[in-house]
Amino acid sequence: MKFVMTQAVCPEGLQMLDGVADVYVADNQDPNNYLDEMKDADALIVRIAKCDGHTIENSPNLKVIGRTGVGYDSVDVKTATAHGIPVVITPGANNRSVAEHAVAMMFALSKNLVEAQQEMCKGNWEIRGAKKAFELEGKTMGILGLGAIGRETAKICEGCGMKVAAYDPFLSKEQVEGYGAVYYENYEDLLKVSDVVSIHVPLTDETKNMISKKQLTEMKKTALIINCSRGGIINETDLVEALKAGEIAGAGTDVFCSEPPKTDDPLLNCPNLIVSPHSAAQTREAVIKMAQMCVKGCLAVAEGKKWPFVADKSVYDHEKWKDAEWSEV
Repeated sequence: MKFVMTQAVCPEGLQMLDGVADVYVADNQDPNNYLDEMKDADALIVRIAKCDGHTIENSPNLKVIGRTGVGYDSVDVKTATAHGIPVVITPGANNRSVAEHAVAMMFALSKNLVEAQQEMCKGNWEIRGAKKAFELEGKTMGILGLGAIGRETAKICEGCGMKVAAYDPFLSKEQVEGYGAVYYENYEDLLKVSDVVSIHVPLTDETKNMISKKQLTEMKKTALIINCSRGGIINETDLVEALKAGEIAGAGTDVFCSEPPKTDDPLLNCPNLIVSPHSAAQTREAVIKMAQMCVKGCLAVAEGKKWPFVADKSVYDHEKWKDAEWSEV
């Protein structure tokens, strides 16, 4: 059995393949650059990388694609499903890490920590009087997407004494309220009342640019917005303009439309913004859980067993899976 990885998973994940599979680590984000290695690959594991239809169609032995995370917009799931190739994902493995990262950004922004440090290091002690810091207790956290990560974020914010409001088109009013949040049917109404907004929806045709100029100008001028989901959900050009114009007070983003962004990207050079390099899920604990869960799922599929945590379960309607049994998780 052969596993190809765009980048190596952590040692704890690699160890699971010792004596089980040959492993080729490309250290290259595009498998189209090493199709010769893909010709006999049983499994492809991608991290911050892509797997397009061309790769899939030129990998005749490919049985499974693994993605160490929950988002799979970088993988052509439609083509994979058409070929009967499950795309293994790792739901739940990074919930706490991403939620904590979003909350950490909220705290850093609400206390103006980044600017304070930068100015202090320049000798500007008077930055202490910038009057940008504020308390979070009693403020409203608006969550877009009350899935597992959104719920974990809500739980932490409730523990800080914040009110939680949520928008999720896939949940009913009763379900949202059952999680202790105020229900909003329209996300734009939620944006208007929130002191902090945290985004936890996937990038789809429906969510692309869902936060643009119109929505940003309707938010409170004192509001913060945080994106630890996917680049493109917030229109980056409009966000830069809103920050420069003082339409909102601050923003934090872990994700970008183009990754990595260039050093002259306007988003990296505007006020009241804190950034991180798509690292919210990169805690020691989450990295190990994601790698081990991904490898375990890929091994099960490569051995002809149905693994439950895949991007599109309709893949198992394919002819090649008609007699397969489900794997134990």
